[in-house]
Amino acid sequence: MSSKEKILGKIRASAGERFDMPSLEDLAPLVFEDPVAAFIDMTAKVGGKAVEVPSGGDVNAVIRDLFPEADSIASNLPEIRIASANPDLVDNAAALDGTDIGVVSGTVGVAENGGVWVPQTMKEKAVCFICEHLVILLPRDAIVSNMHEAYKRIAFNDYGYGTFISGPSKTADIAQVLVMGAQAARSVTVLILSP
Repeated sequence: MSSKEKILGKIRASAGERFDMPSLEDLAPLVFEDPVAAFIDMTAKVGGKAVEVPSGGDVNAVIRDLFPEADSIASNLPEIRIASANPDLVDNAAALDGTDIGVVSGTVGVAENGGVWVPQTMKEKAVCFICEHLVILLPRDAIVSNMHEAYKRIAFNDYGYGTFISGPSKTADIAQVLVMGAQAARSVTVLILSP
């Protein structure tokens, strides 16, 4: 008997009572009566902010009101007229270093965890992570209750990349002190756009 087999045998012998995995077929996904209200609440709980923009509202004015001191704004979205950099036109991701605000588009919002699916619709996806503050534009009718519904709506584009973003980057690995913006944006604001 090898050393590996001896060690595994000792582990199995001391494991105690074993239980079968529960069936997941009987679990119903979480469904909210008002997914938009639940999304706003959960976004705040994960450290982000969700702001409803009324129909016909100017997202450029909302962004300026939220971040009046921002100098550098990066976006490739045509409706963002205040952008000073376009992630499609930079030579490399390092050119986006020092960006105050990155503005991107989300396609699905999830009420149960405050996550937003952000597909890569720009050449340099670093804009989602290198900026100090991330603003995600999300249509109101794109907010669903749970991840089951979200996965049914996700579609990959030509880049084949996307990610769920739920609140700002944070970690408490070092001395159990919560640090915001540890690996990416220090704040995430979702602008919920009414039709």
